[in-house]
Order: sequence, then C-alpha cells, then structure tokens
Amino acid sequence: MDPQILKEKGFEYVEKGEGPILLLLHGLFGALSNFKDLFETFSKDYKVMIPILPIYSETEVEASVNGLTSYVEDFLDYKGIKKCSIVGNSLGGHIALVFSLRRPEIVSSVVLTGSSGLFESGMGTGFPRRSNYDFIEERVGYTFYDPKTATKELVDEVFEIFMDNYKTLRIIKVARSAQRHNMADDLHEIKAPVLLIWGLNDNITPPHVAHEFNKLLPNSELRFIDKCGHAPMMEQPEEFNKLLANFLATHIEVTA
Repeated sequence: MDPQILKEKGFEYVEKGEGPILLLLHGLFGALSNFKDLFETFSKDYKVMIPILPIYSETEVEASVNGLTSYVEDFLDYKGIKKCSIVGNSLGGHIALVFSLRRPEIVSSVVLTGSSGLFESGMGTGFPRRSNYDFIEERVGYTFYDPKTATKELVDEVFEIFMDNYKTLRIIKVARSAQRHNMADDLHEIKAPVLLIWGLNDNITPPHVAHEFNKLLPNSELRFIDKCGHAPMMEQPEEFNKLLANFLATHIEVTA
C-alpha cells in the first residue's frame, strides 16, 4: 500500500474508491500499512478514507482522546461527510466511540477491533526502553499472536518514534489520556450498530474486554478470530474482511 498522502488545510489523509464512506482510524502506533488489505479490498465498493492522526506531529492538536476526536470531527466537517461507517483499531476504536457520542447523526455503524476505552495493558508492561531495539522488537511482537507478523519495517517505525523526545512525550500523553478516559458509563448511549471483531489471543485488550463492550453497547455483536492478537486486520485480514463485508452490507447507509 503506497497511496498518495493528501495534505489540505492542516489535514493529512489518503482516500481511494467511490461509494459510501468507510473511515479507518488507526491506533497509537498505527500506520497506513496496518490497513493495507482492508484499504485495497474495500475501495472497490466504498470510498475508503484514512486520516493520519497527529499523534506524533508538531501540532496544536491536544495529545488526548478528546483532542484527536476533535481532529477527526474537523476533518469530516471539512470534507463535507454527512454519513460514514467507522472502523477503529485500538486507540482508533476509542476515538470512534467518542465521536459516535458527539455526532451520532453522522455515524451509520461502527466496527471496533482491539479498542481501548474500557481496559488495555499497553505494550505489555509499560513503555519500551527507548534505546533498546531488541526490547522494542519484543514489545511490538507482543501485539500479535504470531510475533513474526511484526516485520522489521514495523519495528523500525516504532523504534524511530521512540528515538524522538517530542514524539515520545506525545505518545505518553495520549496513552495516559486513553487509560483515564473510561467509557463504561457512556456506552449505553451509542445507538448505532456496532461490530466487535476481536483477536482471541489479544494480550493488550483481552477477550474479556470484548465481552464487556458487547454487554455495554446496546446494539452490538461480537465475533472472535482465533490465532489472532491485537490487530486482526493485519494478522488475519481475510477473515477480518469477510466479517466486515457482511456487517457493512447490512448496516452502511448511503447519503442521498
């Protein structure tokens, strides 16, 4: 996946395809490559958009769940989006939930995978020791059922982030914000249909978290993928895309 990154009015994003809007929100250590298979598959029938969240950027956007949600809200308003379905992984799922509470009229449906908002353990135990490449490689591998899914390119990306003091500080701020921002008391207000696609072997947001989301979200359904960790769309893309396609076929709305 090597789409052109568009830069407009302070926003950076990629998009492809025509049709109903499918908005993809990446996680704390997310990259465009995380959605490679999903982006290519669904852009045949949908307009797929991925805003690059300014987690690491030198920006005035507040390094918090609410700040990043406001960024997404401003982006959709700028693009004139009236209806969309949102797919959020990890922190991206958390943002999708907050946005759904703020702007329910825009949200056709929500798909959460490994979402924060109730509980997450982080990259194992705390943040990686910044100067130790092997330790970072191990922690990135912890994200997946099969550590080999953590390619050298992915590990290099995370290592480079942690070598930058400014980026590291913003990551810590965003992570702490997500941990403090528990949504248990708010989820009952989300009326949009929600699909939970969860890795059965997720170490960061374990299966009991998915069950809790399913219990608290009034219009939700839960599907587990075996031999799969915190990023099912990367580790088991074929199964993930199948579940997503079936859900969207029923719940996505097209703006007239």
